[in-house]
Amino acid sequence: MPKPLLCDPSLLATDLTGKTYVVTGGNSGIGFTTVEQLAKQGATVVLACRRPADSERATSDILARGVRGTITVEGLDLADLGSVRAFAARVLARHPAIHGLVNNAGVMNTPKGRTKDGFETQFGTNHLGHFLLTELLLERLKASAPSRIVILSSCYHDIAVGRKGVIDFDDLQFDRRPYDSWAAYAQSKLANLLQAKELAARLAGTGVTAVSVHPGWVRTRLLRSSMPLWAQDTLLRPILRMAGMLEPWEGAQSTLHALLSPEVPEHSGAFFSQIGWYRDKRANRGGWPLRSPNPQAHEPGVEVRLAEVSRRLVGLPG
Repeated sequence: MPKPLLCDPSLLATDLTGKTYVVTGGNSGIGFTTVEQLAKQGATVVLACRRPADSERATSDILARGVRGTITVEGLDLADLGSVRAFAARVLARHPAIHGLVNNAGVMNTPKGRTKDGFETQFGTNHLGHFLLTELLLERLKASAPSRIVILSSCYHDIAVGRKGVIDFDDLQFDRRPYDSWAAYAQSKLANLLQAKELAARLAGTGVTAVSVHPGWVRTRLLRSSMPLWAQDTLLRPILRMAGMLEPWEGAQSTLHALLSPEVPEHSGAFFSQIGWYRDKRANRGGWPLRSPNPQAHEPGVEVRLAEVSRRLVGLPG
């Protein structure tokens, strides 16, 4: 595997005092690393997660290491649109400005299931929950411009374990076709990429930049539905590392670059990829930005159609 892409060290020394960021899934893995780095640079960070008590303990560890910024923990269950609305209301009430939203949380390769609102688990959690959250925070992000929205997609939006990423508008929830966990994951991650593309076009001229990123294949809890975490973290770790698995710090590099690099606003709507696996092998080295090899990612109007469908599904006015 090629070497992972690394953020310019000067960006990680930028003073972020006075800046506020919201990071979903900030209690572990890439999200936790992102939260810690932003706090080190002086930012106020809202750490959103499903289990606030666990995150409070983790946050105490970060603060004990002497970061300059502040971290507040808020409960958020992306598989429950009521929880998304309540979380957004609390954030808007407590934070007069939001300079960055990192839609980091997600699930992968889950068994067949439904969210509280009846959506297929991966599409509902990875896309619709974040879609609603973004829309609810959008006016605050616009008022705080320049600001950024970073949506974590995956190289698996292209091909996931042999399943091509496709938005099946006729059966988004796998109501009629046989459920395939990897096909569902690929669809949700393509939706993440398309959301950033649609947002960028809609927000042109507002000072809000929206991009999607692939963090790499990272040693996180995301693999818990695919293999035991103890095997990933101990027994198989040397082998997986040689196969291209990254550590959380490496996995956070695309996110941090997308949040902090002054060049990113020139590429609003683009896909920023760490090293990965694509149908076009030339893309495996990654790129900031990288043109997706998935043809549906470039199909005219598909991102607008997805946004319209998503608005209806989450109960927002058209």
